[in-house]
Amino acid sequence: MKELLDGVQYVLSLGPTVILPLAILIIGLIFRTGFKKAFRSGLTIGIGFVGINLVIGVLTGSLGPAAQAMVERFGLNLTVIDGGWPAAAAGAWASPVAAILLPVLLGVNLLMIFLKLTKTLNVDIWNYWHFIAAGATGYILTDSYLFAIICAVVYEIIVLIIADKTQPMVEKFYGLPGITFPTASTASFAPLGILLGYLIEKIPGLQKIKADPDTIQKRLGIFGEPMMMGFILGIVIGILAGYNAGDVFQVGISMGAVMLLLPRMVKILMEGLLPISEAARDFLRKRYEGRELYIGLDAALAVGHPAVMSTALILVPITLVLAVILPGNKVLPFGDLATIPFLVAFIVGSRKGNIIHSVIVGTIMIALSLYMATDFAPVFTQMLAGGSFEMPGGATQVSNLDTGGNLLNWLVLKVSQLFQNII
Repeated sequence: MKELLDGVQYVLSLGPTVILPLAILIIGLIFRTGFKKAFRSGLTIGIGFVGINLVIGVLTGSLGPAAQAMVERFGLNLTVIDGGWPAAAAGAWASPVAAILLPVLLGVNLLMIFLKLTKTLNVDIWNYWHFIAAGATGYILTDSYLFAIICAVVYEIIVLIIADKTQPMVEKFYGLPGITFPTASTASFAPLGILLGYLIEKIPGLQKIKADPDTIQKRLGIFGEPMMMGFILGIVIGILAGYNAGDVFQVGISMGAVMLLLPRMVKILMEGLLPISEAARDFLRKRYEGRELYIGLDAALAVGHPAVMSTALILVPITLVLAVILPGNKVLPFGDLATIPFLVAFIVGSRKGNIIHSVIVGTIMIALSLYMATDFAPVFTQMLAGGSFEMPGGATQVSNLDTGGNLLNWLVLKVSQLFQNII
């Protein structure tokens, strides 16, 4: 079992820029695109993801230190540190159930497609760690492999259903035909977030406000362009961090670059993906009339939308304020502040890019997420112990927004606690 786990961890350590092109190559060959076309598509997608990761690295490298500076400047003192999603992923892959869960989860996805229970083929293998984290949660509390498998599989099924239901929105708003986002952290904010958005839209006064990027650009001219919006929001974040003029300007430039470059990286990735998507559709139409297949990819494809980035950047200081004023919250947001664009992607899409509506809904969801992350901290800390996570000075426990503050994963925690004594 240890050798199998080591092998799985080695392959996954190569990251999505290696795993995804290989998966796309195999899928292309299955759908008979020919080796040359499948290989070119896989390589193009890999290059697209390298570009996306480089730009997200700029986002994280600028936003992380600014957030830390804000924390120090305003004297925030909370006992549960936000370790970010990388720590959670490491803890999940290091869990005893990881090796057995990966093939089970792949098999469940294929079985659901065969039984027409989902249209999403989730090729985003790296992000299976979210499901494995749910299984690890169940295992920590019950010491049962069977219960861990049930937790992970049920979680996966719910996420695939959400991915199917949100596909029309992904296609229309994000311009990604045949693509779904089965990224569990993104899906977890969808059910309640979309409902809250619908209710907020009915509030007199808010329903008539149009605040999507196109409307803002028409009203503000050059200052409404995505690049300029990123620059301005970056300047504000730098000022809140207490930076000097040079560093403030640097954060502004970095955020402007993120807003400009991310959509272009997504276009490169889509250039490689479209031939595979079209081949899959043609293959299914010829053999199974009426069948449709969606390709499930990382929600990073949505992060480049100007409305998503604008909403997320506005939510960064709001999240820090919420951490201070919410009674009972113990989580100090830090590691996952750069993950907020992923968390709000479905909210922004359902609001058709209305930044004001999205920020209101995002604020409510982040507040709930902080409470869930606080409640999740003891089990989360135990899970990360297996991933050799080093506790930062002054912190007694660790949690995060991506996993600990994830509604679906939190429900897994509550169910596991109910079954803890029984099992």
